[in-house]
Amino acid sequence: MSVLSAATQKEVEETLVKNKLINNARLNELRGKASKDHAPLFGLLVSEGDVSDEDLTKTIAHVTKLPYVNLLNAQIDPKILDLLPQEIAERYMAVPLGEMQRRLVVAMLDADNVQAVDFLSNKIGRPLKVYAASEAGIRQVLQQYDANISKRVVGEISSIGQDEQQVKQSQKEVQKDGQGKQSPAGKEIKTIVQDSPISKALSTILEFAARNKASDIHIEPLQEELKIRCRVDGVLREIMKLPKSTEPPLISRIKILANLKIDEHRIPQDGEFSINVAGADIDLRIAISPVVWGEQVVIRLLDKSGTSLQMENMGYVGRSLRLIKEGLKQSHGMILTSGPTGSGKSTSLYALLNAIKTDEINIVTLEDPVEYKMNGVNQIQVNADVGLTFASGLRSILRQDPDVVMVGEIRDKETAELAVQAALTGHLVFSTLHTNSAAGILPRLLDMGIEPFLIASTVHTVIGQRLVRRIGEDRTQYQSSVAETAAVQGTIGRLLPKSKEESAKLAKDLGYQNLPLATQNAYTLTKGVPGPKAPGGYKGRMGIYEVFTVTEEIQKLILQRSTSADIQKVAKAQGMVDMREDGYLKALAGLTTIEEVNRVAAGDA
Repeated sequence: MSVLSAATQKEVEETLVKNKLINNARLNELRGKASKDHAPLFGLLVSEGDVSDEDLTKTIAHVTKLPYVNLLNAQIDPKILDLLPQEIAERYMAVPLGEMQRRLVVAMLDADNVQAVDFLSNKIGRPLKVYAASEAGIRQVLQQYDANISKRVVGEISSIGQDEQQVKQSQKEVQKDGQGKQSPAGKEIKTIVQDSPISKALSTILEFAARNKASDIHIEPLQEELKIRCRVDGVLREIMKLPKSTEPPLISRIKILANLKIDEHRIPQDGEFSINVAGADIDLRIAISPVVWGEQVVIRLLDKSGTSLQMENMGYVGRSLRLIKEGLKQSHGMILTSGPTGSGKSTSLYALLNAIKTDEINIVTLEDPVEYKMNGVNQIQVNADVGLTFASGLRSILRQDPDVVMVGEIRDKETAELAVQAALTGHLVFSTLHTNSAAGILPRLLDMGIEPFLIASTVHTVIGQRLVRRIGEDRTQYQSSVAETAAVQGTIGRLLPKSKEESAKLAKDLGYQNLPLATQNAYTLTKGVPGPKAPGGYKGRMGIYEVFTVTEEIQKLILQRSTSADIQKVAKAQGMVDMREDGYLKALAGLTTIEEVNRVAAGDA
């Protein structure tokens, strides 16, 4: 609801008392508390539990002479939901209820705000009939947009049989031509599929994944059906199953959009295309592979607009953040980051580039793929088909007078040698490797055949990382169990303060405030409240990190070809907080859960 006039607010208060929803004494008490805390009275009535959000909304609607509707248990037909696009519904907190006398009937949170109603009406180009509804009721309907996705997609593909036959006939002509994507038959398929139900179904799936911040879509053929899964915050979950008959036209549609050969089913193919969802451009990377029951498609979504490239927002704190900033001040040498696929290594490198990017230095990158396009950075896309590999591209880069070089990944000995040579000749080099820990980077370079003395003299900052899910907005606190208390003390007992005097010093060093004492019998932990928008109580992700610099002692270990375990031991003795410890500190800070850290960093202790 919009801000009410003093007269209207007073009338609402009197109506609440009259309807026995609250008594005068309690209302006066809350009125005084609201004045003292400079908080809105109606918000306090709801948060204190004296008046429900639904009763308050109904009362305000009655006083302001607006029609009211209770949506807490409403089930809206998917066809009705289609009358108002989801992004508009979420942005304006307005949901469609139907049509009446050529007007769209909507329930709005801000129903008494004439300007908001007019603006929404102009936005969708239709006159409105507006009802007042509570925030909880509107959110309950908003959730149905996603809950009905499977029904909507199945409905959209109900007439797919005819399209499938047409596509098959055209594919036969393509095979005769032997020209795949360039033949007239291929163009005919594009015409057939362009406005077909399968096209609409694919658009719905892509929009669902984009709105839910999915990183990947998996389209997996089974013997008798087609399974669709999305990876949200690092965890795969099934969103629907489709009839087996949808597989050929759906795969063909994806191949056409990605400019791939639609008649090729025997070998893997890679491609890309872009979509626009709610005004945001999203790049899609397509990987198609033949499997037993057909062709599997994995689509990676790269949403450039939703990624923060500020290190502090990504989870870097305390000593780790300080060491990286010191490393960025160096004029030459190597900063390397490690972790498995999908652990955010590339995003970390972009954040480092963003931190040092100025007009005074020339930054050149070599990537596969270029995930985020950055102004002021010269980015090169690897293309093995024309001979532009990491190694050949790196040779070319070094002739372009760069100050900073970023190599997306060191995959082989040749690329590693060139990167080391670049670091030796006055360049600051960023790159990634696939290892399980930061300490594992140095032995990995030895495995690639790089001489120990070259590693010791070029690599100066090493980062290991994983991604954990953040706790959602709806959360609750609880006291740790005996097992959780033991896990906290066993994992980060050495880092926690032994006294209150030590607490301030450690908080500054580690970057986490109000650290509990190591000797406590229980710790206050936080968990999220599960919901449609926060599966398992989580929403979004952040990094857990371990960072160390290559000191003289670690250089000696490299020259002795020591194991990663030996290097890890010395780095921790010199003050490094490992990934598991960083995760537990974030759990104590209420950012994630111990369970989530154990899932992601298992075995890294």
